[in-house]
Amino acid sequence: MKVAWVRMLGTVLIAALILFGVLYAGDWLVWRWRAAHGTGTSTVQVRQFLATSLKGNKTEYDLLGVVPETCSRSIFPQDGNPACWWLQRHTSQWE
Repeated sequence: MKVAWVRMLGTVLIAALILFGVLYAGDWLVWRWRAAHGTGTSTVQVRQFLATSLKGNKTEYDLLGVVPETCSRSIFPQDGNPACWWLQRHTSQWE
């Protein structure tokens, strides 16, 4: 009985890994096609903040400015750039 659960869990895990690999490969292929046609990346305006530690366990937060950040128009991050759908929801960056 216990061996059947372990075998079924292993099969589900392998299937999930294969599906993830297929999804990532498909996302990469679509992104490469878009990049070849000039629509693979976009820009999002991001606010950058600097957190500085002060005496007495206090922290000072300073706005460094708003900068354009390059993002990939894909499900997963591609070419070292975050995905645009994620970056549009996280427009504040802390340093």
